[in-house]
This record gives sequence, C-alpha cells and structure tokens, in this order.
Amino acid sequence: MSIQNLSTFDPFADAALGNEEGVQDGLVHIRIQQRNGRKTLTTVQGLSADYDLKKIVRACKKEFACNGTVVEHPEYGEVLQLQGDQRENICQFLTKVGLVKTEQIKVHGF
Repeated sequence: MSIQNLSTFDPFADAALGNEEGVQDGLVHIRIQQRNGRKTLTTVQGLSADYDLKKIVRACKKEFACNGTVVEHPEYGEVLQLQGDQRENICQFLTKVGLVKTEQIKVHGF
C-alpha cells in the first residue's frame, strides 16, 4: 500500500520556467467590459495567430452591424474588440465558420 497524494507536485513549475506558451491554454476567452453608462465592449482573446484577425473583425462587423478593431495587448497579444454585448453572436459565429470548437470557447461576464 502506497500513499500517492503525498508525492511532491509543484503546480507552478511551468510558470517558473518562463515559458510564454503556458499562458496560452488553447481556449478562446470572450469577455465583456463596461464602458460608460450602458455602453459595453466585447473582447475576444486567444485566437490562433495563424488567422488574419483583421478579416475576422471585418466579417464580424458586417454580420453583427457593430464596429470593431484589433488591439495589441501587452499580456494577451492581439485581442479583438467589438462594440456592444456580442458574446452570444461571436460564439455562434466562431463555431459556424469553423475557427474554434464549442468546447474551446470560454465566455466570461455577467
């Protein structure tokens, strides 16, 4: 009989190595940010660098009738920003087009 749960395991070992790949967990994070009053921004972070994000934003702007842009974030890399609460729309759009699978999407917000 052995006790397995007493073995040493460091959950932060990957972070101590300094790998920046550990930050990217394979998920696409969709968040909502409050601006002023009733105005909101929807941000999409974690899309693969293989895709042309400007073309994705252009298609989203046309599909959802909202404005949007690609912003360079110091920690997360390139992030899509769309005006308004587009969380459900962007989830359906990304899965319909085939950019990500449903289990890869993580929706944050109220």
